[in-house]
Amino acid sequence: MLIQVEHLNKSFVSRKRKAGIMGSIAGLFSGKKEYIHAVRDINFNIGRGELVGYLGPNGAGKSTTIKMLTGILRPTSGLIRIDGLNPEKSRKEIARKLGVVFGQKTQLWWDLPVGESYDLLRTIYKIPQQRFKQRLDYFVDLLKMEDFLGQQTRKLSLGQRMRADLAASLLHDPPILFLDEPTIGLDIITKDVVRKTIKELNQEQKITVVLTTHDMEDIEYLATRLILLDRGQVQYDGQLKDFIANYQKEKVVSLHLEQETDGTFLRERGFDLITEPKGQFLEVRLKVDESVSNLIATLSEHGARIQEITVGKQDLTETLKKIYAGKNLEL
Repeated sequence: MLIQVEHLNKSFVSRKRKAGIMGSIAGLFSGKKEYIHAVRDINFNIGRGELVGYLGPNGAGKSTTIKMLTGILRPTSGLIRIDGLNPEKSRKEIARKLGVVFGQKTQLWWDLPVGESYDLLRTIYKIPQQRFKQRLDYFVDLLKMEDFLGQQTRKLSLGQRMRADLAASLLHDPPILFLDEPTIGLDIITKDVVRKTIKELNQEQKITVVLTTHDMEDIEYLATRLILLDRGQVQYDGQLKDFIANYQKEKVVSLHLEQETDGTFLRERGFDLITEPKGQFLEVRLKVDESVSNLIATLSEHGARIQEITVGKQDLTETLKKIYAGKNLEL
């Protein structure tokens, strides 16, 4: 296994302090300790070439896990191995095996042109000049970066910076790529470029990808496996297709009618309208195994003629919200 995690735990110590300056000073010496358990007994293995979505609501422990896997944080207890190496004892060796992209932070030098930042990374990672040129040319073409290689990082748009950061994380040819919100704030076109690049790298170069995101379109487009975290514990670990089969129990029927309707008669017949009807458009939620024939018959009884009908699966975001429902957690 390329990534091995066994009985991983991480706790932080917080001190309760009384209000006011004197209370803060006293708290430094006598404040009551409170232990915050960010990660609790996590176990998983990730093999070479997998593309895993690592998901959970805010505060679930995703970022804490990633920081331990990359050697930034030390676990309270448990075992981590990255390609057989211990992150605590082999930080330099592991750094060469990892590429990391944080959607809201950059690893490029703010006042330097992008190309000069890459040259510094070449020196840091001791990449041979010929290999560096091959990798750089590959990413410039793949991510369409030729227009801004000479620009300072601080002058880049968000989309340009994200593409530049993705290339920077991969110049040293790492077998593992950690992505934290890689498409946050990006426009539709740039999102498409980034997603296609990640997929190509995973499929053609067999780079192992661990992806954390709140954008479920990223997951549906990219991931084949899902690890769901809640309150520091793994709640689901399996194939994305199995998750969808087991948890997506509803489908969405979108209707375009010839005339406007308020949908009252549908509610009276027990149909679940997802949103308030807008003119000639309706969206109705059905059980995944429920036929649409009753819906069509009801519309016909009330003189509603259908111009167009589309049946689709429930949005993955809505499925996850239902799983976390009642826990006061927000995706």
